[in-house]
Amino acid sequence: MIEITLPDGSVRKYESGVNSLDVAKSISEGLARKIIAAKVDGEIWDATRPLTKDASVQLLSFQDDGGKYAFWHSSAHLLAEAIEALYPGVKFAIGPPIENGFYYDIDLPEGKTIGLKELEALEKKMIELARQKNPYIRKEISKADAISYFQEKGDEYKLELLEDLEDGTITFYEQGGFTDLCRGPHIPNTGLIKAVKLLNVAGAYWRGDESRQTLTRIYGITFPKAKELKQYLAMLEEAKKRDHRKLGAELELFMFSEKVGMGLPIWLPKGAALRDRLQDFLKQEQVRRGYQLVVTPHIGHKNLYVTSGHYEKYGEDSFQPINTPKEGEEFMLKPMNCPHHCEIFAHKPHSYKELPLRLAEFGTVYRYEQSGELHGLSRVRCFTQDDAHIFCTPDQLKAEFLNVLDLTMMVFRKMGFADFTAQISLRDPEKPEKYIGSKENWEAAEKAIIEATQEVGLPTVTELGEAAFYGPKLDFMVKDALGRSWQLGTIQVDYNLPERFQLEYVGADNQKHRPVMIHRAPFGSLERFISVLIEHTAGKFPLWLMPEQYAILPVSDRFGDYATKVQQELAAADIRGYVDNRNETLGRKIRDTELKRIPIMLILGEKEAEEGSISVRIQGVEDGDKGSMPVADFIAFFQELLTKEG
Repeated sequence: MIEITLPDGSVRKYESGVNSLDVAKSISEGLARKIIAAKVDGEIWDATRPLTKDASVQLLSFQDDGGKYAFWHSSAHLLAEAIEALYPGVKFAIGPPIENGFYYDIDLPEGKTIGLKELEALEKKMIELARQKNPYIRKEISKADAISYFQEKGDEYKLELLEDLEDGTITFYEQGGFTDLCRGPHIPNTGLIKAVKLLNVAGAYWRGDESRQTLTRIYGITFPKAKELKQYLAMLEEAKKRDHRKLGAELELFMFSEKVGMGLPIWLPKGAALRDRLQDFLKQEQVRRGYQLVVTPHIGHKNLYVTSGHYEKYGEDSFQPINTPKEGEEFMLKPMNCPHHCEIFAHKPHSYKELPLRLAEFGTVYRYEQSGELHGLSRVRCFTQDDAHIFCTPDQLKAEFLNVLDLTMMVFRKMGFADFTAQISLRDPEKPEKYIGSKENWEAAEKAIIEATQEVGLPTVTELGEAAFYGPKLDFMVKDALGRSWQLGTIQVDYNLPERFQLEYVGADNQKHRPVMIHRAPFGSLERFISVLIEHTAGKFPLWLMPEQYAILPVSDRFGDYATKVQQELAAADIRGYVDNRNETLGRKIRDTELKRIPIMLILGEKEAEEGSISVRIQGVEDGDKGSMPVADFIAFFQELLTKEG
């Protein structure tokens, strides 16, 4: 007999060889119908895989992230089976689940291509195969037999993958007439897949290497119910309308230029104003909390990043060193701000009485992202971090961490992000080579994060292997208006960079001590943050943040002088807007103003000019027509709107 511990702490005894689906059935048949996978001692397993020893088991449905992982992983195999049926001789690379759905990279036979019009036939084949309710069967196989199988099949991509695998760790999965090299996990059978949509076809390099074979990548998504697919496709349509690249162009916020370079955003006047207001808001709050603002260069000597460890960990992914006229001298575009801030701390002696020292900078950094991974503002090669580094004593660490936590949550509230998850990102104990620093320092840093989040009762999830190379971190996964999750703010605890830079302060005992360093960025990067904010609000930013808060719409050019006078009065009250003095009808001006997401329209005609008033209309709210009022009353009304926003 073995003991199975369930998430509620209850323990049940079963015969060895029982599987998670059997466990679900022993609880209720209704539960068993929902279970598609299980988490066994923290690892996602097939629901049908035998349990042979005591274990903690969490039963997973499609509503769980682990359940979706198994469902979409299985769907990738179903797609591969359909492709092989319609395109004999195809060769397969990899087919993983992703955040929403899955993809499979394939090498089609010579002369064959798959475009958007071919996807419908593949969808029909997937549904046909799914209805056969074929089980996903896991088989352990020797490396020699696996090599023999794929040699006979002529699939060089799988053979290359096998080179990195050790005998005794290799498994195949079979369903219907398809066999794949795979670790799993998978759902019990194909019949659980009820709704299929293949979304896109793209090119992809084998193993992400631009010098290697270009493959065809097919993206798709599946659901256990047709209505869930319908809801997802409706969300995609809404997402297209909110795409920050589309709205950014329409609202004249930013642009890209091939001559300037891929992934290098150019901020237009309205976008620059938006950035400035975000920065001003955070700068004021930081000063209030005791931060000191600094400015550091956009480049640094290569040795700076060798010392910090960034060159060793990220050198290949950064812009390459810049050679100066001096032989052997190399500089780099700044990939991180923290080494520069370490040098600021190191430039003079410090006493414990000066700590914590909080240094903040809106610092622009540069990373050479692959061209295929660039995506509007959300993935760029040049971005500005709302970066700050706090140097403190170990005794001050928790209080400082809690202060940063409070600041970050205040920023999210101000921006209208009410739904977020805090993720504690720890090191992977199985891969110590990914990190720098001692085990003791890591344990101390991880403990500080866990205790701080527990103290404020912040709900968290924990992810192994997601830490920065120099320390653990608390990442904030923010959900937007469409329910999509984005990683924005981050707080990191670091014992290692102070050691690498030999940073010291003199303690109360008159001895030298090493400070602890907190890295924090509530926005994360301005570019990514603004891209999420655009899509979250559909371009209808909070009133305080809008580059243009109103538009004055004269009904004819006879009222141009009065419109200018009103604009000057509003500008004196620090209210931003413009006069639409085009020779267009009022209806056209109103429609154009709505498309620009301008929140307030001020309509001026003969009555308003005679009375010295303005007719006020608020966009996007019930009872938006506020009627006519004196300019002074509108200014007071506007201030009330700002106060309500918080």
